[in-house]
Amino acid sequence: MFSIVIPTLNNFNYLKICLESIKKNNYIYTYSEQRLGLCSATNLAAKKASKEYILYSHDDMYFLPEWDIILRNELSKLKDNLFYLSGTMMGPGEHINFDCGTTYESFDENKLLSEYKKYNLYDHQGTHWAPHLIHKDLWNKISGFSEEFDPGFGSDPDLNMKLWQEGVRYFKGINDCKVYHFGSISLRKKSDLVANRGSVTFLKKWGITTSFFRKNYLKSGEKFFRELSEPKKNLIYFLGLLKCKIKLILLIFQK
Repeated sequence: MFSIVIPTLNNFNYLKICLESIKKNNYIYTYSEQRLGLCSATNLAAKKASKEYILYSHDDMYFLPEWDIILRNELSKLKDNLFYLSGTMMGPGEHINFDCGTTYESFDENKLLSEYKKYNLYDHQGTHWAPHLIHKDLWNKISGFSEEFDPGFGSDPDLNMKLWQEGVRYFKGINDCKVYHFGSISLRKKSDLVANRGSVTFLKKWGITTSFFRKNYLKSGEKFFRELSEPKKNLIYFLGLLKCKIKLILLIFQK
C-alpha cells in the first residue's frame, strides 16, 4: 500500500534504526555519487515508488508500532485522494516532548516502546511535517518537492502550498501515528550543506511568508475538526498580508 521514501546523507546509524523500526526486509534504493539536497534526493527516490501512496520520512525517525495500520484505517475514511496526512513526532522539543535519547548512542528503545502510549497530543490541523502521506498521482501532479528549496529548508510548507493550489483542504496530523524523531540530523550538518534561506525562497515564490500560510490557511497546531476552507478575509488577514508584501518589497530593493 505504501512506498516509503527516505532521503539520507551518510546517516547510516540513524537510518539503520529507522529501517529496523519499519520492519521491512526488501528495499529499493537510489545512490548518488554527488551530494543532492533533500528535495532532489526525495524526488529521485520517489520515481522508484510502486505503491499507490507515497510516505515521506526523515532518516532519523523511529516508527512506533501499528503506524501503518493507523494510516490505513484513516485512508478508509476518505472520499477521494485530495488529502495530506502526517504522523505525530515525539522527542525533545517535538510535538510530544518525550526524551528517549538525542543520538543513536543514547537512544533508549525499551523506554520508548514501554511508555510512548502514555504521551499524547491530539489529532491536529494543518500539519506540514514528516512523516507525511499523499497519493502517488497527486505527488506526480505537483512534481513532488520543489528543488529550488534544496537542501530542504522551507520545502515542506511549499509542498503544502502546491497541494492547496490543487484543491487539497484535508490536512490532518494523526495523534496515534507516532514516530520518535532525533531532530533532522542530516539538515543539521551545516558544514556539509549550505542553507538556502527557505523562508525567503517561499516568500519570493508565493508572495506570503510561511508563518502567514500556516496561520491563515493551514491553521497549524489547532485541533482537527474537518477539512479546511478558504481563510477569512478580515482586517487581521489583510494586515498580515500587508506585512508579507512589505517584506517582499524590501527583499526586492535589497538587490
